[in-house]
Amino acid sequence: MSLQKYEIFLRTLETGSVSRAAEDLGLTQSAVSHALTSLEEQFGFPVLKRSRSGVRLTEEGKKVLPSVRAILSAEMQLQETVSSIHGLSTGTIRIGTFTSVAVHWLPSILKEFQAAHPHIRFKLLNGDYHDVEQWLEEGAVDLGFVSLPTRAPGKVIPLMKDRLLVILPKDHPLANLPCFPISFAKQESFISLLESSDQDLRRALDAEDIRPNVRFVTKDDYAIIAMVEQGLGIAIMPELLLQGRRDNIAALELSPQATRTIALAVTDAGRQSPAASQFADFVASQVKAQHPKI
Repeated sequence: MSLQKYEIFLRTLETGSVSRAAEDLGLTQSAVSHALTSLEEQFGFPVLKRSRSGVRLTEEGKKVLPSVRAILSAEMQLQETVSSIHGLSTGTIRIGTFTSVAVHWLPSILKEFQAAHPHIRFKLLNGDYHDVEQWLEEGAVDLGFVSLPTRAPGKVIPLMKDRLLVILPKDHPLANLPCFPISFAKQESFISLLESSDQDLRRALDAEDIRPNVRFVTKDDYAIIAMVEQGLGIAIMPELLLQGRRDNIAALELSPQATRTIALAVTDAGRQSPAASQFADFVASQVKAQHPKI
């Protein structure tokens, strides 16, 4: 069966529409539709439900998706291995990440890595912890940044401990404290991430049996900072995320201190991919050089 049909199936699912998949792949819409129809005829069942709102997997499509990803991943690894034998460094590295790493780590890491390996391409997926773990489990990425503990499969490499800090409006009555007792979260208007994104916060609060006065919930890290700047409440966020964003807020260490451990999870496919495996080693060395203590 043609691998292009698998690629078309996956790209249509990822983009959410036949037209966007066709544009990305440099094909006509009719060619994409024909390939999908042909694939479904060979399978003997539909894999996608198509409507005006987009496309989504059928129950049968959900069952074959992991195998389709595995076939395409194996083909990519084969091409990378052949290239490495010829002394070429090529391939595509698929990375799952969350905001603080995507903004403050990856740009400089990618720049240095690509300077040494100019033929390697990257596909970056940005989400929260839950998204990254799901992408790792589904095989949608070769490696992903996670917070420990994690359910992510594959090899997990701890990278750095990152403090959790409370952020308050600059004119808040508690903004000049030397540190912020975490118990105060019960009495302040609190802004939180979605439950799927706030494992670090929940561990810190649960350790002290604290239930914060949550007034606002969002999935956007930087929206929380903006809400704090406007005096809507306080929040607890990782120090890495706050780099360059402290001008209009006060950031205090918690008492007792709380941290998260950022790690890199490498799937079996990622470990088998020469490009992804090399990149994982490069990330670990770069972070260790800048943050020697874990």
